Amino acid sequence: MPQNAFLALSRRQWLALTAGAAAGRALAQSPDPFWRLLREGGCVVLMRHAQTEPGLGDPPNFRLGDCRTQRNLSATGREQARRVGAAFQRGDIAIAAVRSSAWCRCVDTAQLAFGRHARWTALNSFFQGQGDAKVQTREVLDTVAALRAPVNWVLVTHQVNITALTGEYPAMGELFVTRPDPASPGRLAVLARQVL
Repeated sequence: MPQNAFLALSRRQWLALTAGAAAGRALAQSPDPFWRLLREGGCVVLMRHAQTEPGLGDPPNFRLGDCRTQRNLSATGREQARRVGAAFQRGDIAIAAVRSSAWCRCVDTAQLAFGRHARWTALNSFFQGQGDAKVQTREVLDTVAALRAPVNWVLVTHQVNITALTGEYPAMGELFVTRPDPASPGRLAVLARQVL
């Protein structure tokens, strides 16, 4: 980089650069429990897919392997997912694994936010009688309970799955910071929640 590279920056570029650095430092030092817990590690982040096109569930005769037949992310949802990823990067939040439902809106949310994912059928929607709510919820709870290292996992899924795991109703794109609840083995304790 040339010695005078910073001198060549416009005022607007310089302000954007310093504002971005300051925002990252502020986020990393934030007393907000959401970010503090993630910095400590050992959390499972449950994320409902980002904002979708209008609708409830999926169109009749949708096919899981064909995104054209599903209710997908809107332009707003795609931007929302990118904002989540940018916030995690600014906060330097370590994520050991990103798991996603096979639905395109979840896969796209995970990919846009974190740049990676692995599909996990236990996160697939069981809305309107699809899947098996009891079996899928138990599989997630058992897997999460077995995590021992102080690492964070992100699970991108659907409202019905998150509600079954926590008893709480998430907005589209909302993130719950959770850990197993020793007092209630059939639930994950919600320690903090946020929409970015």
